[in-house]
Amino acid sequence: MSESPRELPGKARAVIIGGGVIGCSVAYHLAKLGWSDVVLLERKQLTCGTTWHAAGLIGQLRATANMTQLAKYSAELYTTLEAETGVATGFRQNGSVSVALTGERLEELKRGASMAKTFGLDVEVLTPDDVKAKYPLLNLADVTGGVFLPKDGQADPANIAHALAKGARQNGAKIFEQTKVTGILKAKGANSRERATGVVTDKGTIEADYVVNCAGMWGREVGLMAGVRVPLQACEHFYIVTEDIPELPRNLPVLRVADECAYYKEDAGKILLGAFEPVSKPWGMDGIAEDFCFDQLPEDFDHFQPVLEAAVKRLPILETAGIHTFFNGPESFTPDDRYLLGEAPELDNFFVAAGFNSIGIQSAGGAGKALAEWMDGGAPPFDLWDVDIRRMQPFQNNRSYLYQRATESLGLLYADHFPYRQFATARGLRHSPLHERLAGRGACFGEAAGWERANWFLPAEAQLRGEHTRYRYSWKRQNWFDYAAGEHKAVREGAGFFDLSSFAKFRVEGRDAEAVLQKISANDVAVEPGRIVYTQWLNARGGIEADLTVTRLSETAFLVVTGAAVAGRDLAWLRRHTPEDAHCIVTDVTAGEAVLAVMGPQARQVLQGATTADLSNAAFPFGTAKEIELGAVLARAHRISYVGELGWELYVSADMARHAFDRLMEAGGDTGPQGLRLCGMHTLDACRVEKAFRHFGHDISDEDHVLEAGLGFAVKTGKPAGRYGDFIGKAAVERKKEAGLTRRLVQFKLTDPEPLLYHNEPIWRDGTIAGHLTSGAYGHHLGAAVGLGYVHCGVDEGAGDVLGSAYEIEVAGEKVAAEVSLKPMYDPSGERVRG
Repeated sequence: MSESPRELPGKARAVIIGGGVIGCSVAYHLAKLGWSDVVLLERKQLTCGTTWHAAGLIGQLRATANMTQLAKYSAELYTTLEAETGVATGFRQNGSVSVALTGERLEELKRGASMAKTFGLDVEVLTPDDVKAKYPLLNLADVTGGVFLPKDGQADPANIAHALAKGARQNGAKIFEQTKVTGILKAKGANSRERATGVVTDKGTIEADYVVNCAGMWGREVGLMAGVRVPLQACEHFYIVTEDIPELPRNLPVLRVADECAYYKEDAGKILLGAFEPVSKPWGMDGIAEDFCFDQLPEDFDHFQPVLEAAVKRLPILETAGIHTFFNGPESFTPDDRYLLGEAPELDNFFVAAGFNSIGIQSAGGAGKALAEWMDGGAPPFDLWDVDIRRMQPFQNNRSYLYQRATESLGLLYADHFPYRQFATARGLRHSPLHERLAGRGACFGEAAGWERANWFLPAEAQLRGEHTRYRYSWKRQNWFDYAAGEHKAVREGAGFFDLSSFAKFRVEGRDAEAVLQKISANDVAVEPGRIVYTQWLNARGGIEADLTVTRLSETAFLVVTGAAVAGRDLAWLRRHTPEDAHCIVTDVTAGEAVLAVMGPQARQVLQGATTADLSNAAFPFGTAKEIELGAVLARAHRISYVGELGWELYVSADMARHAFDRLMEAGGDTGPQGLRLCGMHTLDACRVEKAFRHFGHDISDEDHVLEAGLGFAVKTGKPAGRYGDFIGKAAVERKKEAGLTRRLVQFKLTDPEPLLYHNEPIWRDGTIAGHLTSGAYGHHLGAAVGLGYVHCGVDEGAGDVLGSAYEIEVAGEKVAAEVSLKPMYDPSGERVRG
């Protein structure tokens, strides 16, 4: 039972908006942490939005280690929740079988099974006969194999939510149904930033230290009340429930046949058949009815029929089973199929847990626990970047954008998750000034943070053969593999051009700009104007919050350059850690400058053909920036490289970028056997992996200690404390130096040149799993796939001990011997960069 509306308190430590399974989980976990004055508000009745009609599948294997750990925790929680609260959850662990109908899908499943081992999950790879033994009702036509996770299960979604709600109440939380939030209270807080201070409801106002948006498909609108972008869109989600099938076994595992867009669940002697169709139906574009409560959407049998027809062939028992229920209900989806979690970058103390992409039941336990610990501790408990709301870009809250993307995102849950797969919808939003120039020269574009970026180029001779600039996806070598090999060769032997205009760029200016950046940066940025400093921004644990460069432009002005995908995250970190009294202004100038990069041993010769500036080492050393004439325009040239070669990044006003590009192409036409070759982001990534350069979000994160990541050279613990004290994380760095490392980031190269590495492949050390790869690519220069990954080690183990072991990388179930190094395998001394 909920509390009486007359008892609505005037103040609470936290107010949670939304009484679905996510809101109930956040309330439960906050109460478990001792937050006694937690209030949960539900506009109608608990579970009445999406939770009540969810299928209740409890899978554990997700795309990354931490997401898997959260899902695994959910399953573990649900095994004890009924005993704790007395509310029956219907949780059964009959396992799950995922079936492949193609060789490519089987490769994906095998790679997932290998990954599961590093996460501590039980998993079995199945032959077609094994699949039949696990699920006897299945028609084996086209089945190539599958995987079985014995501890996966299913449950009653609404009762899980009610059990969490009861557990929250037992620990002091209060829950109010029939109480609609109509506004969010805000006030100026630290750093003159706004913070959430409470909510306005139709029953009164509640002041609060924290507000949590768990409003599900209403989450975007609740966010707008607070001035916070919460990009999600409801879509229609279909399933049928059959009549009773007397001969149906009651212990069947959940079955997923992703190649037919279908999942199957035994439910009290019936079969529930659900679909994630390739082209979905967004819903609620004109708003959600005020009286929406346990509502269904209109049937659309024609839309569901292709899935049903395939299902009847796959499970012949369905031929004679009648349909008891045809259900259509809304579920919310995000632009990238990952949910939204964490503190909003626009508003302090306003947290979000929404947009669960039809995996809310299996995610709720772990997501609620993680968010509660984030609120309680003031920082994420571990790396949550996969779902961190700060990854979202402002434009992604646009209704038209969300509608277009939602037609695709639902179906992508069951689509082949090929490496390098690109979204097909809502494209063409953010263009570099060079976009048309590159498109005309054979660029195949991918998308990152809305930016259209050239990922690879189709050579002119291939265009003459009738090839097209589009991906043909595979887990093996894709159609662009050989083209990227040519680009790679140009970078290593001649000169390559990259359009890096999507770099995020922030000007940090003012009397106290240096002091602010000294406080935030682990490296020493108190350098002369014209110097470039590579640095990390650390948290109090010594984990890496950002990995970027800071260029001093003048005594009072700096330029921070970081990756496109982390622009929102890094900008929020910078602004949140700028002291309130600092005379310091931060401006996002990303769109104002294009970045044209010339990289390779002949980069100096190419660039010299377009400028009269002295580019010699003496006049223009590595790690410096200066203004030069480039053709008839001015550019700020940064001598820096992310590919491990001599190179410059040329920052040019966006309106003059085309002229600068044309001049570079003219200058590079006769340089070397291949000229100045246009190169894409896939080549950039492969070159940086060969050079063992780290990539934020893969190799380094907020839970990776800067010393474990091998980046101690960029940390200056000896720099003097500035106006705002020591840099953030200094104490943690010193503690780690004293205590020793328990893991190290190591580079690997397979001894077999055929297999490909992407990420999350298990690392075997002397016959025992010792970690997993954080990133991988094909090292065309080194002649095999190369990867980076953390290896667990004892604090007393030196570099020689770590390198003295025998290593193998597991690729789709097969172990492949690997060479290892703690130094870059390509140019370990860095001579080529400084050449």
